[in-house]
Amino acid sequence: MSDLIAHLRAKLGDGAVLTGDDAVPGGMARSRLGAPIAVVRPASTQEVSIVLKLCHDAGQPVVPWGGCTGLVEGARADGAVALSLQRMNQIEEIDAEGATMTVQSGCVLQTACEAAEAKGLFFPLDLGARGSATIGGNISTNAGGNRVLRYGMMRELVLGLEAVLADGTVMSSLNHLIKNNAGYDLKHAFIGSEGTLGVVTRAVLRLRPKPVSQNMALLAVDRFAHLPRILRNLERGFGGTLSAFEVMWSDFYRLVTTPPAKGQPPIPHGHAYYVLIEALGGNQEEDSARFERVLADELENGDIADAVIAKSKDECARIWALRDDVLQVARNAPIFTFDISLTIGKIENYIAEVRDGLKARWPAMTLMVFGHLGDGNLHLIPGVGDGSAEAHRQVEEIIYGALRRQGGSVSAEHGIGLEKRDYLGYSRSPNEIALMRTLKKAFDPKGILNPGKIFAEA
Repeated sequence: MSDLIAHLRAKLGDGAVLTGDDAVPGGMARSRLGAPIAVVRPASTQEVSIVLKLCHDAGQPVVPWGGCTGLVEGARADGAVALSLQRMNQIEEIDAEGATMTVQSGCVLQTACEAAEAKGLFFPLDLGARGSATIGGNISTNAGGNRVLRYGMMRELVLGLEAVLADGTVMSSLNHLIKNNAGYDLKHAFIGSEGTLGVVTRAVLRLRPKPVSQNMALLAVDRFAHLPRILRNLERGFGGTLSAFEVMWSDFYRLVTTPPAKGQPPIPHGHAYYVLIEALGGNQEEDSARFERVLADELENGDIADAVIAKSKDECARIWALRDDVLQVARNAPIFTFDISLTIGKIENYIAEVRDGLKARWPAMTLMVFGHLGDGNLHLIPGVGDGSAEAHRQVEEIIYGALRRQGGSVSAEHGIGLEKRDYLGYSRSPNEIALMRTLKKAFDPKGILNPGKIFAEA
């Protein structure tokens, strides 16, 4: 192995190959990322190709690293070469006429969003880790976030990409076209594959016009049955401008609006659900008038119990801050985090089944529920047990078992990684998993790319 490290240093330079404590510090980073034999930091696609060819020839596992903000141990690199894309962080081009942006995969999401905004354009992906998550990581997990309802997941925002295969072959498909049906659209093999089929190095992103108007409100709703009806009425009434429909169950809302949380409750406690809605449009005056008119109709028909409309950018930010203050759940430690997807009509019964299952095993349990209800994606954070691996397994069986019976997905937007691979079969058929393995074998015959992630090695 020392020969491989020496070859990597000879090709990339000493500063690009880190080992020991220089590679991964101790503490939390080590516990999340494991202990790689080296962290290699290429500065170009050509250097990524060199690294992968050398590792492929040596049969050495490689784990791609983006911003390392994932939550399913997809970047854990024990005994592997960690391939950090940190130095490949440039925005190469913004085509204002074509509304595209070409970026290197190590570019931080917030940096890309701000660069688009400076050109009067808009990259709509938005998530809590926006300040550290990278475009390459967003692509590898098919990131979702807060505006999937209107703009779709990362898959819908990528026009083309460049990836390096396990043997070092560069597959360049930097398509700038919205419509291109010339054979297989190969980019989709890499989007959501968690670095198991290739390492994404560059991407062409689709941009949209920068919204001129933003309207936000917080709604109180007392019955779950009202939520789907409100969602569809707002989509219709806002004329396609609804960009977020985020729901906080009452326990979570109380948690983020009581000390030591800094948030104040814009609407009093006591309601079952609190809904953050956002609409982005092209004319502030006209859009605000329509926004208020549609909400007034919903209040009148009784589906909404109460509502507060943001009257300034600061008030918008304060409402979003409530939904984003997820770290408050640590007050219920020990906790476990889950990211599931389910059709909206099944969610109420599903949450009731999970709550009953957890309470039967841990009577003093807590369960925080919130998320992107508009696209069926919820985050569940139970506080139960002693935080042990056995407690985690029991919680997984309750949450994923109920989900399997309801026909949902064990991963809405976080991926599978190591943490969820034992439950992949709860959401995918044996034939689907067999075909995934066939693709893995074709793209990575030696199995060196992020081995053990998504499904166990054969």
